[in-house]
Amino acid sequence: MKDCRAKNLSKPERRYLRKLARRQAELAALPVMAERRQMWVDLNDGTPGARPPVIVETWTFDRDFMPTGIFRCASEDGKVIERQLLRNIRNHELLDDDKVMPDTFDIPWFVAIDEFGVKTERECVKDAQGVETGYRFLHPITDLKRDLGLLKPATCSVDREGTLAYKAFLEELFGDFLPVRIRSGTYGCNMLTHRVVELMGMEAFFMGMADSPEEVHRLMAFLRDNALRVMRWAESERLLELNNANQTSFGSSYNFTTKLPARAVNGGPVQLSDMWGNANSQETVGISPGMFHEFCAPYYRDVCEPLGLVYYGCCEPAHPFWADLKNLPHLKKISISRWCDESFMGEALRGTDIVFSRKPDPNFLGLDVALNEDGWAGCIRNTLEATRGVAVEFIVRDVYTVHGNLGKPRRAVEIARREIARHHR
Repeated sequence: MKDCRAKNLSKPERRYLRKLARRQAELAALPVMAERRQMWVDLNDGTPGARPPVIVETWTFDRDFMPTGIFRCASEDGKVIERQLLRNIRNHELLDDDKVMPDTFDIPWFVAIDEFGVKTERECVKDAQGVETGYRFLHPITDLKRDLGLLKPATCSVDREGTLAYKAFLEELFGDFLPVRIRSGTYGCNMLTHRVVELMGMEAFFMGMADSPEEVHRLMAFLRDNALRVMRWAESERLLELNNANQTSFGSSYNFTTKLPARAVNGGPVQLSDMWGNANSQETVGISPGMFHEFCAPYYRDVCEPLGLVYYGCCEPAHPFWADLKNLPHLKKISISRWCDESFMGEALRGTDIVFSRKPDPNFLGLDVALNEDGWAGCIRNTLEATRGVAVEFIVRDVYTVHGNLGKPRRAVEIARREIARHHR
């Protein structure tokens, strides 16, 4: 949209998008949104007894949640705006989880980042419904010793004029209802081992740690330095925008906190130390804690150091690597996936201000047409029992279909809240 083609929206599309923006603003003003906002602040600020929020991430089951039939805009540019507004509105109307309705329409800076100087293409496959669900990377590195020199330091640019022109267009379109804001993350990719697998594949990575350890260390150091380079570029270009409110650092975990910014900004440039960031290493689930300690931990420590607060993890179990993860700088949230030892991590986090970011088993919502209510309730209770005295949030992720039954995730939220209320009596 850098050329602001959206200025050519038809009059019916403009009227319709204004109607949606007004609806989002009305929902954002509901008293329950202020209550949910405070719930997140209490959780992230470490308030004793903070009630756990419950979130269902929807983008993975958009075939059910955002089907093509709901869209009314004919133009592709209109659909982009419509999708963002509709996702927020439908989330409240259909799921009513603990997401806080945004009181702004957020857009990113238009940036271009060539991360490595080589292309990392991928092939995708579709499932029986035509939705892309599987893929494989076409690795540019096939021999680590020979090909490591192909990688070049990241080059970055920002289209300020295009970003501000698009912002001005949106403000003219519906800014009287819904303010338009530029938001940002930290830009550098701190998922270092994801980049390794993208570049060379998991088997080659695992073999390299045994056969070519010096080259693996060189690759990890390059990825660390590249991530920091991009982060520092964004900081020096003054592209960082505070993400301490209705933004996420990773995986639908919301950032509301009074702990950031780390200092009085007062209109000055935002620094990395004022920002939430994230890191994870799903790809190392198959290696030993000792190998993680040698080949991963030092580099993850370095990319987390400049940040204000850090969300760590995704689907990988945290407990095997906790000896290193607990020493990550500024660690505030740790992902506890279905493969994680909840009891171990509950005990490990007790007495800290680190949030137990629980990812309940998505099979309860994704496999069966009807929700197994007793099983789901038991899953929630198990977490609550394992985390007495620990700050907790529930983030349901990786649900790829609800079989057209949008009442199922809504019911799952209701049951989770019921169990939380009983636990917090």
